[in-house]
Amino acid sequence: MRLAFLGTPEPSVVVLHALVDAGHDVALVVTRPDRRRGRGGSLEASPVKAAAEALGLRVTHRLDDLEGLGIELGVVVAFGALIPASVLERTPMVNVHFSLLPRWRGAAPVERAILAGDVETGVSIMTLEAGLDTGPVHLERRVEVDDKSAAALTNELAHLGADALLEVLDSPALLAGAVPQRGQPTYAQKLTAETFHVVPSMSVVEARRTVRLGRAYCFVAGRRLGVLEALPSDVPVPTGRVVVGATGVVFGVADGSLRFERVRPEGSRTMSAREWWAGARLDATELWWS
Repeated sequence: MRLAFLGTPEPSVVVLHALVDAGHDVALVVTRPDRRRGRGGSLEASPVKAAAEALGLRVTHRLDDLEGLGIELGVVVAFGALIPASVLERTPMVNVHFSLLPRWRGAAPVERAILAGDVETGVSIMTLEAGLDTGPVHLERRVEVDDKSAAALTNELAHLGADALLEVLDSPALLAGAVPQRGQPTYAQKLTAETFHVVPSMSVVEARRTVRLGRAYCFVAGRRLGVLEALPSDVPVPTGRVVVGATGVVFGVADGSLRFERVRPEGSRTMSAREWWAGARLDATELWWS
């Protein structure tokens, strides 16, 4: 099938490679413009752009370039912007969405599923409409959320979505037989910096879910500390206190405590919590976090 591919982040690359490997003719790849990153502010291509160029595919940042290419179908995977209705009228598209629609419509479905404590999630192959993830669903596949990190779960869903998409593209019945979404919609609100802030008023469960998002942080004695891994602890610690002992570096939360395992001090590398503590030069007798 002659396709256009619209995507931007790393998980989208999994689906792009699957389409090419399956023999589909990807006539054009549309991705978000290069962004300035790092202290030097140099322009950096999106993961999809880098992958497409390595595959020898034509790449653009303009939706208008879809015109005149004889494209049968557009495939959208985390493009990062809404597709105007005028474009969809000319080029029908399907979307690989990382949730079981209509639950978690929007831009952060994986993270919202984790924060909500969902038992399962999945992927939905849906016809793209001008509305926010409102289109009928051709196929869905389910997975258990378990205790997976957002990165691990997203990677699993990307591969699951690639397989489901290929199944839909290979089946005229599935392509023609999309079913309207059923159930009460929920919306995956945009993530902000505060979404990742672990605070003492959280429960053990809430704090661990936040850490699983992958960009969690807190403040210790006024210094920002990234939190990459934390486990429940049996050590009794008052809410908001930090205790360092034989069991490790333990932080008190609302209903118990957490032992931080891997952290990243601001401006430094990832390290064990014990290694961080050894170099932090903090007074452990009355240490609070926020």
